[in-house]
Amino acid sequence: MKKKIGLSVLAVLIAFCYANAQQKTVVQQLGPESVKFSVEADTAWTGLLKRYSGWFGGDGIYTIPLNGVENGLAKKSDKTLIIFSDTMIGEVTDSTMKPGYKMIHNSVALLKGNEPKPQNISFYWDKNKDGSAESVFIPNTAQTHKSDYYWLGDGFVNTDGNKALYLFGYRVRNVSEGAFGFKEVGNTLIKLNIANAPYFTVQEQKDTPFYLTDEKGDIGSFGAGVYVNTKSAGAVNADGYIYVYGVRGMVKNLMVARVLPKNFDDYSQWRFWDGTQWVSDMSKVADITNHVSNELSVSRLPDGRYALIFQVDGMSPTIGMRLSNNLTGPFGPIIKLWDCKPDLLKNTFLVYNAKAHPSLSKPGELLISYNINSTEFITDLQHHPHLYRPRFIRVKFLK
Repeated sequence: MKKKIGLSVLAVLIAFCYANAQQKTVVQQLGPESVKFSVEADTAWTGLLKRYSGWFGGDGIYTIPLNGVENGLAKKSDKTLIIFSDTMIGEVTDSTMKPGYKMIHNSVALLKGNEPKPQNISFYWDKNKDGSAESVFIPNTAQTHKSDYYWLGDGFVNTDGNKALYLFGYRVRNVSEGAFGFKEVGNTLIKLNIANAPYFTVQEQKDTPFYLTDEKGDIGSFGAGVYVNTKSAGAVNADGYIYVYGVRGMVKNLMVARVLPKNFDDYSQWRFWDGTQWVSDMSKVADITNHVSNELSVSRLPDGRYALIFQVDGMSPTIGMRLSNNLTGPFGPIIKLWDCKPDLLKNTFLVYNAKAHPSLSKPGELLISYNINSTEFITDLQHHPHLYRPRFIRVKFLK
């Protein structure tokens, strides 16, 4: 389905300010999509991930409250699981990486409370028999090829179901030596016991059917974002369902499915939004908007609308937001939240996969991360060892 969904915009007023390499933006968009907010760099959260020993870089970064309360700021005693995809382990200085560094395909961290203090966060990864770093999650499903590895999608704690922690894992396979020489080949559901966090030595991995291809070779997969619309998760006007968002095609079209918590790993019980109603046939799923990124988030705003946060077109310098009155859309036009161009110090640098973290966001705000990488990865990290880590901005919604 190739249709554009959006509302007309009467006017947009944007003011940009630059100071000490930080950008502050106040935007008021008038008309049907009226919204007013301020946004600025969050140097404290960004600084939390500038590290010199052990974990010193990664991307992905989904945050999962282990008490299952997705909507609402974590308390000081709460714990949040942070999951990263490709990860750098080793020793660095301000100018270079020391010999012995290694890239693994995923890692985790455990954060206590809601403040970006170094003493509140610990990083974890597995180890091989020789003591070298290894990924926490390694594919072992029936459909897994020996060379496959995981990039991680979103996850949640199923408090209204079996109390398990679920993560989506995208099975990825290298197909060439180029900067983008990889391909997603499957979608996995990883089932964990929260009591084992953060070590997860026991894992249940199950291939899912939530991986789509078409005659043109375009790929789609569910797990880009999860919205738990239940009372136990802190949702307002909860309908009791878990909404799982997916992305497909070169235009980065957004799809959505839903399922009851008790049926989450019963794939026959999943239903897919066809633009009008929920259907059991995944091939009929509709594109509810486009130009999003492979990782994203959907969060409820104080006024009751839902904010879709994403990197426009996956890898552009723009962090975007679309608004909707419903979890199924329609979503309105792209509202520009942040320009990441100041981070692109070289033409080999790129930014991608912005998303919000509601359980670490103060009331009326959204803490948003985005990733930075390079098309000449190791070469650039030799001179910019702190490049490969998430940055953060904070958006405050104004009355």
